[in-house]
Amino acid sequence: MAKKDDEILLTVFLKHDQTKSLAEINAHHAETGFWEMFPPEGIEVASWYVMMGIGQVATLRVPASRLREVNLAVEKSAWGGFSTEFYATYDFKPIWEAKKAEQATKKQ
Repeated sequence: MAKKDDEILLTVFLKHDQTKSLAEINAHHAETGFWEMFPPEGIEVASWYVMMGIGQVATLRVPASRLREVNLAVEKSAWGGFSTEFYATYDFKPIWEAKKAEQATKKQ
């Protein structure tokens, strides 16, 4: 997907509430509609990983104008099963690849 001018990458840490079992967390998310609410319709998931012992890490492509929607979806459905952290991020991989290619060219 091509990046839009007002789009940001938002990395969301969904840290498991370790005072609860996985069954309790899943029951909470079923009750709050987490899987239906997060991410909001039309928000692209760039990546979503499980980090053992931590929880889940989702990186979303979010139009800046829709940031509030993402926040509300988390507040309404994730809290109680996850604690959350948000980080504005950007894709460094193309920059890294260019630097590696530049270094390889210099060595020749």
